[in-house]
Amino acid sequence: MTATTDHGVPAPAGAATPTFSEIALPDAVRDALGEQLRGLPDPNVDIDRSSARLLQIFATLPTELLQQVLDFGRHIDTPGVSLVSNLPVDPVMPDTPSDGGPSAEKRSFVAEGVLLGLSGLLGEPMGVLTEKAGQLIHDVIPVAGGSRTQTNQGSEVFLNFHSDIMHDVIGRYDVANPDFLVLSCLRADHEGVAGTYYADARDVSAALPPEILETLRSPLFRLNAPGSYVRDVAGGLDVLSEPVPLISGHTDYPEIAISANGVHPLTSGARAAMNTLQTVCGEVAHSVRLRPGQALLINNRKGVHARSTFAARYDGRDRWLQRTYVRRSLWNVRYRVTEDNRRVHY
Repeated sequence: MTATTDHGVPAPAGAATPTFSEIALPDAVRDALGEQLRGLPDPNVDIDRSSARLLQIFATLPTELLQQVLDFGRHIDTPGVSLVSNLPVDPVMPDTPSDGGPSAEKRSFVAEGVLLGLSGLLGEPMGVLTEKAGQLIHDVIPVAGGSRTQTNQGSEVFLNFHSDIMHDVIGRYDVANPDFLVLSCLRADHEGVAGTYYADARDVSAALPPEILETLRSPLFRLNAPGSYVRDVAGGLDVLSEPVPLISGHTDYPEIAISANGVHPLTSGARAAMNTLQTVCGEVAHSVRLRPGQALLINNRKGVHARSTFAARYDGRDRWLQRTYVRRSLWNVRYRVTEDNRRVHY
């Protein structure tokens, strides 16, 4: 993995185009933001009105900081991951839910306001019925029954480099998936060792042997549907996409898509290339150990992310992140919309 500083912030990777950035709020800005967020009701009650209010609040950020977040979302040449630090936190935190959340005991919604406020600067939060029951705010928490799975419930196994994808009847799982993820930390793991990794496709492509890259750019791979879909809908059976490349698009600005729940290569050469890809992702990845008051902005198309192992105790003090799926626009996925919620999709 890429070398990190004492604070978990990656040292320069040496890439021609920076693939990691950091945005740190001054204390006064953090406090002013927190004062406005502490008075907000549960945003899930009226998400559209809450999103409008949060846009007003986050628009009060200093212009330079606001532009950094906006530029992250709108330009093709900006970093694929950004660490936002010194964000406001809830004054009192309940126990980490043992079932993967959400918590019925949470009485303030500062964390949710931070998550949705940052998300609204990147695009539109969306839900998927087969991921966290269509909730817009995903609580990412270790669950005993899923400790060894390649899902967000895991803790005992390394969560391989992957994109967040979704099953789609069109046969492509990398079309209607999120453009961005926002990961916000409410509570770190007990030992503070859980690492979140991000490997940018630009760094990956530059590090791959040309013949391996050519194979990865060929439609020789079938992505398995997400673990939640396979578990809850398919009865544990693999549900594979049509053959796709893992890396695609412009040479200077490639897109990458890898399924966490398994990729099925169609040839022995494709299998060898896929194994090399995971190795190279580890070699070029940026690493962050998230702490409360920090959030990661993740471009889900420019790169892939992973998570280290960590010890879960299931004692109410385990690692607790919140996550959103964000699309720049919901228009292109309108064929998936549900009848009763304009933001939740099949």
